Amino acid sequence: MILKPIPLALYIHIPWCVRKCPYCDFNSHEALVSAPEQAYVDALLADLEQDLPRVWGRRISSVFFGGGTPSLFSAESLERLLSGLRARLPLRPDLEVTLEANPGTVERGKFAEFREIGINRLSIGIQSFSDDQLQRLGRVHDRRDAFAAAEAAHATGFENFNLDLMFGLPGQTVEQADADIANAIALQPAHLSYYQLTIEPNTAFHHSPPILPDDETADAIQQSAQAQLAQQGYQRYEVSAYARDNRRCQHNLNYWEFGDYLGIGAGAHGKLSDLAAGRINRLWKIKHPRDYLERAGTPAGIGGDNRIGEADLPVEFLLNALRLVEGVPAALFGERTGLALTALEPSLSRARERGLLAANPERLRPTELGLRFLNDLLQQFL
Repeated sequence: MILKPIPLALYIHIPWCVRKCPYCDFNSHEALVSAPEQAYVDALLADLEQDLPRVWGRRISSVFFGGGTPSLFSAESLERLLSGLRARLPLRPDLEVTLEANPGTVERGKFAEFREIGINRLSIGIQSFSDDQLQRLGRVHDRRDAFAAAEAAHATGFENFNLDLMFGLPGQTVEQADADIANAIALQPAHLSYYQLTIEPNTAFHHSPPILPDDETADAIQQSAQAQLAQQGYQRYEVSAYARDNRRCQHNLNYWEFGDYLGIGAGAHGKLSDLAAGRINRLWKIKHPRDYLERAGTPAGIGGDNRIGEADLPVEFLLNALRLVEGVPAALFGERTGLALTALEPSLSRARERGLLAANPERLRPTELGLRFLNDLLQQFL
């Protein structure tokens, strides 16, 4: 088998936010006073430095600042971090650099500064345009802030920005969800992420769960949204992602196509492949920001480093690839795992017989039924 280069992305986790949302199970922590920006940037650069021997000679294809709320950091701090990255690793000339942002008034004023330092994509966490729902979700912004943030993104030259929107919210009807979609479309984002609210363990909602729409209503909401978005030129390319003018999120595509990524920051995860040696490892950093600040860049800053077993690789690959509406070329399985696809033939045949996987043997692609019942499709390979 000819081994082709595997793309490499960089994820940077900034764990602080203004308030912890009751549905959030991410590694995020309320900044009770202010986040220690300079110390954390120092820690991130030390973390990156320690990871360099794992990726010598490889070029970074995308950078994603996630959180938490990374836009709480100043443009000066993020510029120092990006400069440190450029000094240590080669970058693609068309590098996509995404920053997650919340629509708070203070942060909107920073959008022009973020643009100037090389951030070329924003992902704005709107979640809903209903003030009642925003209060239930524990968000720190309101409907007016949501509109103002998108308008500020346009005004400061961000042609490529995403809006995060949620559905299946407490008590939500199809009509209310349709109104959210209409408001999002009116703001003309290049990309829309449309996620169903789920109740995750270790969240406030898990301990005091709200009443959510039933499965039939949630399905009707999603089907209605898909129709509206398609009519307005938003192509659905992943289970929860829609894009105009081919503005697909390159960073997330790398995940779904089982590419490699470095993860720096408190609790950040990475995946690195050495197929010549027959090895793919998952690496993660220690989780609590206080511990991370003390130990980043040292062996004690590594939370874990595990090799993915050969028996687990097919499912790991398919868990990502089958989220894509167009799927992936069948040959990509071997290129990204080093394994032969023939070992999966019984499971592939079963999925095709059930109408969950397209019949084309040259492509691993879910059918429309397979996308709607993705868990059933994935179950065929477990």
